[in-house]
Amino acid sequence: MSDPLSSVPTVLQIQERRIDFPRPRPLVMGIVNINDDSFSGDGTLDPDGALAIARRMLAEGADIIDAGAESARTNRGPIPVDEEIRRLTPFLHAFGQLIAGGEAGPVDAGQLWPPLLSVNTWRPEVIEAVLPLGVDLVNDISGLPDGRNAALCARHGAALLIMHTVGLPKVPHTHQRWDDVLTAMEDFFAEKIALATAVGLDPDAIVLDPGIDFAKQREDNLAVYRHLDRFHRFGRPLLLPISRKTVIGEVLDLPVPAERDAGTVACLVRGVRLGAQIFRVHHVAAAVQAAQVTGALVRPVVA
Repeated sequence: MSDPLSSVPTVLQIQERRIDFPRPRPLVMGIVNINDDSFSGDGTLDPDGALAIARRMLAEGADIIDAGAESARTNRGPIPVDEEIRRLTPFLHAFGQLIAGGEAGPVDAGQLWPPLLSVNTWRPEVIEAVLPLGVDLVNDISGLPDGRNAALCARHGAALLIMHTVGLPKVPHTHQRWDDVLTAMEDFFAEKIALATAVGLDPDAIVLDPGIDFAKQREDNLAVYRHLDRFHRFGRPLLLPISRKTVIGEVLDLPVPAERDAGTVACLVRGVRLGAQIFRVHHVAAAVQAAQVTGALVRPVVA
C-alpha cells in the first residue's frame, strides 16, 4: 500500500503565504489557554504568562500557536463576547511584537517560520475583532452553522478550520449516536466546504478537523483514528486534535487529562501514518520529537 504521507499532497494558502504538504514533518500546533477553566488545568488569565507559554512552545518546535480565551468545556457557560476579546487582545499584540522583534527564531529546518497564529473561537463578533491583529487561522469549533465566519476569513485573507460536530458549542452532545459516523462526517465536510466557498473563501484556505470527542462516543472516536485517511478525498489539510482527549482517558482509565500525554503520542503516531498534516497538542516537545521519528520511519525525509 502506498504511503498516504507521500501520496496526498495539498496546500494551505494564507494571504500571500503558501504552505505545501507533505513537509519534513507534520505541523505541531501548541495550545495556549488564556482562561481559568481549561479542562487540562493549564490555563492562565495573565497575558504575560500566556506569552511565556507560547515562547516556550516555539522553542520546543511549535509551528502554530493556537490561543483560546474560552474553554470548550460543556459544563461551563459561554463567557461574554467582550470578555473573550479583552482576554485575547493583549496576547495577540504581544505575540506579534515577539515575532516581529526577532526575539524568537526557528529551532531547526523543519519548523515553520514565522509561525502561524491561530485563534480558537467561534463567535463572529470575536473573529471580526481579532482577525486584524495578525491572526492567520481561525480555529472554529462551531461546525460552521452559517457562512459568517467563512466570509470574515475570506475578507481578511485568513484560513478557516472547519470542525465536525453537531449543535451549538458549549452544549453537551453526549446523547449523539451515529449509524455510520464516517459517512456522516464525509457528508458534513462536503456541505461545509461548499458553504464556505460560496461566500468567497478560497478552498486552499480551509483546514478540516474531525472533532475528536465532539458529539462522538468512544467507538466513534476510535473509528476516526482508524480511518482518518478517508477524509483525504477533500484534498484539504487535516488537523488532528489529539491532546489529552477523553477517549484516551477512556481507553487507559486515566481520568486526569494531564496524565494522558503518552496516549496522545500514540494517537499522533497513528495520525502521521494516515497522513494528518497538523496536530494540536499541549506537550509540544513530545509531539515534535514523535512526529520527527515517526515521519522518518514511514517515509523518506522531504528535502
